[in-house]
Amino acid sequence: MVTAITQGIKVSVITEFQPFYSNPFQNHFVFSYKIRIENQSENTIQLLRRHWHIVDSIGHNYEVEGEGVVGLQPVIESGEFHEYVSGCNLSSSVGKMYGTFLMERLIDGKELSIEIPEFTMVTPYLLN
Repeated sequence: MVTAITQGIKVSVITEFQPFYSNPFQNHFVFSYKIRIENQSENTIQLLRRHWHIVDSIGHNYEVEGEGVVGLQPVIESGEFHEYVSGCNLSSSVGKMYGTFLMERLIDGKELSIEIPEFTMVTPYLLN
């Protein structure tokens, strides 16, 4: 698990290779990742947008940007958390992702750029 804390917002990530959905012979590797966003600040926040950088080991670089996460723009009270699971398709057996969440502090409308820590995605057979 990797973790980053920005302005009292803790973002943690766990990844898992998905062999059932992958086809290594066709250079198709699928990974899931679970994100946990913990509001350790004193204020209620809302996640508005995400911005991802996705890099595989053969030089492909992608950016994904959009509203919310998996169709939601969750409001997270102080001391609460939000978790979700999503996935990523790569053309190689190794890659990484990192990015930011744009959040709004609801008390005053201030926008916050929250770091999503860089995490790697590696097929298990490469770790032996």
